[in-house]
Amino acid sequence: MSDAVLDVPATHDAIDGVPAPSANPVLFGHAGIRSFLAQAYQSGHMHHALLLEGPQGVGKATLAFHMTGHMLRYPAEREAPLELAEPDYGIAPYRQIASGTHLAVLHISRPVDAKTGKFKTAITVDEVRRVTHFLNRTSHDGSWRIVIVDPADDMNRNAANALLKTLEEPPHRTLFILISHSSGRLLPTIRSRCQSIRFEPLDKKDLLAALLAINLDAQQMADVDSLVAHAEGSVRKAALLLAFGGLEISGTVDAILGKSTFDVPKAHALATALSGRDAEIQYDLFLEDLLARIAGKARLGAEQGDVVLANRWSGLWSDMQNEARDAAAFNLDRKQTVLIFLGRMHRALSGAR
Repeated sequence: MSDAVLDVPATHDAIDGVPAPSANPVLFGHAGIRSFLAQAYQSGHMHHALLLEGPQGVGKATLAFHMTGHMLRYPAEREAPLELAEPDYGIAPYRQIASGTHLAVLHISRPVDAKTGKFKTAITVDEVRRVTHFLNRTSHDGSWRIVIVDPADDMNRNAANALLKTLEEPPHRTLFILISHSSGRLLPTIRSRCQSIRFEPLDKKDLLAALLAINLDAQQMADVDSLVAHAEGSVRKAALLLAFGGLEISGTVDAILGKSTFDVPKAHALATALSGRDAEIQYDLFLEDLLARIAGKARLGAEQGDVVLANRWSGLWSDMQNEARDAAAFNLDRKQTVLIFLGRMHRALSGAR
């Protein structure tokens, strides 16, 4: 492993102090998936499109880039090791992959809006059209070409349809890696053309080790168990919780939802705090926390065999997720969104008491 200084392109989901997946030298957990992919490549029977699906922040994108580096480091499959090579950013393939300059790698993600200077809320068809240009201009010398779509959930309908056409007629020695945090948002026809690989949340040991690797020593926290529970096996979520007061936000939500009557002053105070100009991440943490609570209620209903209860909570989850997405797309007032969501959640819980 090298200590090379890397110039990594900015992405919409970057976190200060946390290595970008393209430049992350370590991956915790998922040993079975790593071995499976390395062996599939070495055997010469790699599927042309991989769908890496699972919760956000558990290592899907990092593994995608590790796999990319492995393939470009060992272009002759039969000579590749049976375990993924450790990234070495001191050598050309890994350094170029991290900086986004490798001619055989195309990383598709949300683009920057030229008018606002901010990242767009979706991957557009113009971004996906880059795939066609990429495949046309890269050399046909027999080397591998890799396209990473990160995350594929962010493609709008036109973008998804454009990608589907390429997946239906995959070029020779081209690997597509689609990363998905919510695969239900993908077109079924895209799913059917990919080999699905499911990532599970990290266990406590791997989660804490991953945080320590990015200089976040959660072991020293008095409420480490609370952090682990709220992070739900996601390094990304744990890092955000630590850096942006996510546990405090969740505690305030607990206090509001735990009362028999809706605490209007406390709800307004939280909504005001989450609607500030520099509170976008805190607002996102609030939404994730609330949606996770609803999903937990839906799972509990299903486990208890209560179909009506499960459907009620899953319907609320779907409605609120769609409304949150619309609020972001149309730049709706965040304070009002927080108040509406808290009120609906409180009413739903009151009806279940």
